[in-house]
Amino acid sequence: MIGPPIVVVMGVCGCGKSSVGQGLANALGCRFIEGDQHHPEANIVKMSAGIPLTDADREGWLAVIAGFIADADRTNQPLVVACSALKRRYRDQLRGDSARVLFLHLDGDKALIAARMAARTAHFMPTALIDSQFADLEPPSADEAALTQSIRLSAETIVAEACRHLNTINRAANTTAGGNA
Repeated sequence: MIGPPIVVVMGVCGCGKSSVGQGLANALGCRFIEGDQHHPEANIVKMSAGIPLTDADREGWLAVIAGFIADADRTNQPLVVACSALKRRYRDQLRGDSARVLFLHLDGDKALIAARMAARTAHFMPTALIDSQFADLEPPSADEAALTQSIRLSAETIVAEACRHLNTINRAANTTAGGNA
């Protein structure tokens, strides 16, 4: 990955995407986009009622998020986005043709997620949707640019590890680019 990173912080509801994403954006000195703020009202109403979204429901929302990523790629800007990106095809859509996108998968078990969601007060996603989130989750494959971190770690530790990983990738890319010059 040469150039500033574009990181999509992904995972099921309640895993800490917003906290980790904002922390990572602060550490990288770049813009943070909270994907949930870009859901159409119909999606929010549906989720608030405990009704899982379908692929069709997510299509327009993912296109908006993919647009932010494509803009950052085109203008060579860094970006951090919080987006569930549960399925491989969603991640493929978000990534587009950018080689700068890294997915930071926040991984945790249902019991921990349920406890976190039960403690939340200012979010539209009810705990009733946890099972549907886990049913849709396709963890990143080995052929995807992804880093998986346990949500049992603190947000600060996850951010520090993601920064270390990004620095390692950039050093390797710069060494390769410098060796070919």
